[in-house]
Amino acid sequence: MKNAYLLIMLLIGVCGCSNQTDMENKKIEEINLVTIDPHSFARPESAKITHLNWQAEVNFNEKRINAVATFTIKRQANATEIILDTKNLSIAKVWLDKNDTVNFRLGMKDSILGQALHIPLKKSTKQISIQYQCDQNAEALQWLSAQQTAGGNKPFLFTQSQAILCRSWIPIQDSPNIRFTYHANVKVPEGFLALMSASNPQQIDSIGQYCFEMNQAVPAYLMALAVGDLQFKAISERSGVYAAPSVIDAAAAELADLERMISTAEQLYGVYRWERFDVLFLPASFPFGGMENPRLTFATPTILAGDKSLVSLIAHELAHSWSGNLVTNATWNDFWLNEGFTVYFEYRIMESLYGKDYAEMLAAISYQELKLEVDEMLAREEAEDTHLKLNLTARNPDEGMNSIAYDKGYF
Repeated sequence: MKNAYLLIMLLIGVCGCSNQTDMENKKIEEINLVTIDPHSFARPESAKITHLNWQAEVNFNEKRINAVATFTIKRQANATEIILDTKNLSIAKVWLDKNDTVNFRLGMKDSILGQALHIPLKKSTKQISIQYQCDQNAEALQWLSAQQTAGGNKPFLFTQSQAILCRSWIPIQDSPNIRFTYHANVKVPEGFLALMSASNPQQIDSIGQYCFEMNQAVPAYLMALAVGDLQFKAISERSGVYAAPSVIDAAAAELADLERMISTAEQLYGVYRWERFDVLFLPASFPFGGMENPRLTFATPTILAGDKSLVSLIAHELAHSWSGNLVTNATWNDFWLNEGFTVYFEYRIMESLYGKDYAEMLAAISYQELKLEVDEMLAREEAEDTHLKLNLTARNPDEGMNSIAYDKGYF
């Protein structure tokens, strides 16, 4: 069971509300809703994580990450354990607070969910630490050879945690309903730049030692790491692009309107709360258009058309800075709340920047793609999957990430 907190307005005497005093007397009440996340073993109503300190070393030769994850936790006084999500991790040791080693227990393996990690707690426990490693079999990790990159000189690593793959590279409570801040120290080979969904360096460290801070609480699916032969080029004081040296100039030129895009979004939705909005152009093998990792959107280089005709993808990921990254679906059954609103925000940004006709063109393309997907689902007798709210219990939540969530959600 999980606790989800919603602030709702309880309207007192709605029909008789005729003056400002009555409006101001509307009461705001915090309602405690119990939400079951079918894609996590965690029980946050008993004990949950609030902050992660991640110490890691990236080994390209062995395609492995060795790490220690230390969590500050919030727990009920009677909680006897905390449960994390894991998948194919090799766990060497678990300890409480400073150095109180304990016996942990892994649950039965599930092909989709992985395994529950049960860690016993003492009444005084405030932190838990897990020493572990993950290798090339971790589903979230994409290890690319030098030949698979734009420059062809150095290998590359990037992660994709959404929807429930963060547990394959960090033992964590992998539910969008659970948020935490994080600090990280990451060691990489010399000559590589490391980046995360956090505060980021803008040049390569000579010894490959990097420090990251994310002071805004995020869910696990927004944890991200990239390591490679990368350069940075500023667009404005709070935005810029990262890319391979051979791509960096084209990337900066394509996103020349990035600051205008951010300012336009702020006029529509309020202050941008993530401090910086940078874009990382990944190698062409990145399997998505973009991923809204906070402070560092991951993007495919296929949008570098040379005429800014495909930058709506960046507007979409920017829009997630409000819808998704600030306000998120509690479980993946309601994924459309994340993407449907974001497509709507994306089109409003594009309308403000480039005119109503441009936005209507995007909507028309969206409608055609939606019709095709619905027809295909009906042909496969999958009518229930055309619903906005889904029941993905015992299914991979990636199955719900399609035109229904995005385009039907938008319309």
